Amino acid sequence: QVQLVESGGGSVQDGGSLTLSCATSGYTYSRGCMGWFRQAPGKEREGVATYRTRDDSTIYADSVKGRFTISQEKEKNTLTLRMNSLKPEDTAVYYCAAVNLNWAACPLNEAAYNYWGQGTQVTVSS
Repeated sequence: QVQLVESGGGSVQDGGSLTLSCATSGYTYSRGCMGWFRQAPGKEREGVATYRTRDDSTIYADSVKGRFTISQEKEKNTLTLRMNSLKPEDTAVYYCAAVNLNWAACPLNEAAYNYWGQGTQVTVSS
């Protein structure tokens, strides 16, 4: 059984930084895609960044390019999202997701993922 558990959310000021972690268990790490998604109040869930486990390739949403970094700590079975230069519009619940499919490019579309964590709140105040 695959389990994803996010942690690291919190409240920061505009321009601050946070690092989110997603602890995984039961997930086949050598192939597939993992990603971070977020949902702001009143908005649909959107893809933030994805990570392909077989070659470490990454994809970012335009809104976070240059500010966020997705990475994997294989020995700890953990996916992280380092978020710098945070803005109030980054405020959302952030979710970790995974799928055991070897996509040519890991999509930012939530429909492609079948394992989800419970989410962690990130609040950025101005």
